[in-house]
Amino acid sequence: MSVPAKTLLGYADCMSVAPGQTIGFKVSSENGAPYRAAIVRLVNGDTNPAGPGYQEVEVPGVSWQVPGRRQIALAGSCAVIDRVGEMLGKAGFRLKMLIWPTTPEQPQQVLCSLWDERHGAGFRLTIGGADGLTLLVVDGNGGEAKLALGAKVIARRWYQVSAFLDPLAGEIGCRQDSLAKLPGMADCGEAVQATHIRLPHMSDAKLVFAADRRAGDCFQHFYNGKIEAPSLARADGGLVGAWDFCKEISSDRIHDTSGNALHGRTLQMPTRGMTGHCWTDEAINWRHAPEQYGAIHFHDDDIDDAGWETDFSWTAPDDMRSGLYAARLNSPDDEEYIPFVLRASRPMRGGLVLVVPTASYQAYANEHLAFDASLAELVHDHVPVFGPNDLFSSAHRELGGSLYDRHCDGSGIFTSSRRRPILNMRPKYQSWLGGTGSGLWQLNADTHLLAWLEHEGVPVDCIADEDLDREGSAALAPYGCVMLATHAEYWSTRMRDALDGFAADGGRIMNMGANGLYWRIAYHPDGTGTIEVRRCEVGNGWITAPGESYHAFNGEYGGLWRRIGRPPQETVGVGFNGQGFDKSSYYRRLPGSQDARAAFIFDNVPDEIIGNFGLIGGGAAGIELDRTDTLLGTPPHTLVLARSENHTGNYLPTVEELLINYVNQAEISPVSAEMVFFETQSGGAVFSTGSIAWAGSLSHNGYRNNVAQISRNVLRRFLDPTPFIVKDPVHGCG
Repeated sequence: MSVPAKTLLGYADCMSVAPGQTIGFKVSSENGAPYRAAIVRLVNGDTNPAGPGYQEVEVPGVSWQVPGRRQIALAGSCAVIDRVGEMLGKAGFRLKMLIWPTTPEQPQQVLCSLWDERHGAGFRLTIGGADGLTLLVVDGNGGEAKLALGAKVIARRWYQVSAFLDPLAGEIGCRQDSLAKLPGMADCGEAVQATHIRLPHMSDAKLVFAADRRAGDCFQHFYNGKIEAPSLARADGGLVGAWDFCKEISSDRIHDTSGNALHGRTLQMPTRGMTGHCWTDEAINWRHAPEQYGAIHFHDDDIDDAGWETDFSWTAPDDMRSGLYAARLNSPDDEEYIPFVLRASRPMRGGLVLVVPTASYQAYANEHLAFDASLAELVHDHVPVFGPNDLFSSAHRELGGSLYDRHCDGSGIFTSSRRRPILNMRPKYQSWLGGTGSGLWQLNADTHLLAWLEHEGVPVDCIADEDLDREGSAALAPYGCVMLATHAEYWSTRMRDALDGFAADGGRIMNMGANGLYWRIAYHPDGTGTIEVRRCEVGNGWITAPGESYHAFNGEYGGLWRRIGRPPQETVGVGFNGQGFDKSSYYRRLPGSQDARAAFIFDNVPDEIIGNFGLIGGGAAGIELDRTDTLLGTPPHTLVLARSENHTGNYLPTVEELLINYVNQAEISPVSAEMVFFETQSGGAVFSTGSIAWAGSLSHNGYRNNVAQISRNVLRRFLDPTPFIVKDPVHGCG
């Protein structure tokens, strides 16, 4: 069966927009065909014929006919310093730096270049392939000199390298010295060559680290690896610049310590807060010993901003209802959606707000696990089925990967940006992860909640994770009930503080998924929405190297909230304990469901078995599962209402749950979802389903089922301002 080609793709300049604000859409028509654009409100993104069907509402009178054009994403990170050619003059140069290459076998990787487009002159110091360290000098008059050292370069090993042009002596030279010599390894060397080359006065030249300037702000020949402490001097010894990468680590700024104020900037978000050549295990936080974190890790596939131009814009009117929206693009060959959140012009006092987990969408953006991970099919127990978006994303790695993927040099991807097409954050998209059934995951699974609320006629405001991080508790303060979506996995400290503060002030939380409040992230302080994760202590796809577990964006320790001392059980009663991707199961009610405190939850629900149906794997308990743990903070008066059972052997516990490897982990450490309820001291309450698949069961039988009825009962009571009262528990955790 042939898969249709992907010809339309795009992204917006923001993830969330408020009435009166303008959102710009940046589109590439790969074949140049024109297209029609419209704004639609997304109601149900699931195309599964067993469900209510795909639903969207087009905003009347808002459409564009747009001439198509192809736009290209240029990946690869580097650092750029202006005015260096002007300061250098004609005196030749002496360059020094420390490097830690990760793909030394890959040819023509530029460590440093100074190039003047007007004169066609400059120099490049490169590394890679059999030539090893290589210096090229071009005078702009047809003359050039090239010197290849030819010494062996070993990956992930620190070297000091240097290069020079001395026009008075008529020589060029380069040298490399390993900082950790090993017996029998000849990875040092020096070479000098006579030359008549002289550089002109290159007043327009910019100094670039980790790439070569091609034209304007376009670059090529990117370097993979770390660079530390580069400096440039004139041949007569006068210092031009010395750049200390351990300063302003949380920014994109490069600081010059020479006194000449030749400060620069990084492009495409190379990784900072990385251990340098002098790192010792006495310092594991870059804030405590910044001088040991003077390295930046550059990658040839880093991307933070695709840099596309805006093709059309829309200003949200004041009378639009809040919700999940998208720009829908249609051409004769393709259809594309660019989702965004529209906030309310006037938040509903005491009403419901859905926190759309946009940070989690970014974390999985364009993930390539099924293509790159050799065990993906075995782990998920099904053959991945790819659509045009998957194939395009895999073929176009310049669009970047997810926080589960690795860079080309094998290092983990620490950051994810929304300023690029995210091809798996689309309505109608069917993820290969979902297994049996519709294979829903992330955004489309969350639209099951929106479709249910639409069916119930319950008004809801929507905000994005980025809004919650930016505004903190103020973003939740107007509301009486916060609904968490199916997979709200990635949380910044400010987001977590806001949610905990909301609960402490008497707010109600409906946690409608699982694997929530799991990874700690940081948002970049520049406000562009880029997120960072450091997978320390436990990994998923990769794990941080020693000494590199603190976020560069804010200096906080990364990893699981559980490891930081704030497990999700403290906030929502349950936490991640296992996962499986073949089939979903059901819940069986427990004695806690008979407690008088839970009577409102099971009103008109006589069934003992809950959710033995659904669009996601055939049941309400599946994909990823949460359960209680009093040692991790589940409140002692929590009612465990129901527990899932009869999961297949492919449901395995999470690695943080295991203290030793077992032959059959599923039998010795069975996993389950637990549905829970508890009251808070300030008149609030929390309800958690413990399962990602729960929302996929809401629409069964036209929304007439026990999953929908339980959800309906909880929502009705949680929107009632009558305070909850904490009573002595009858059936608590157990």
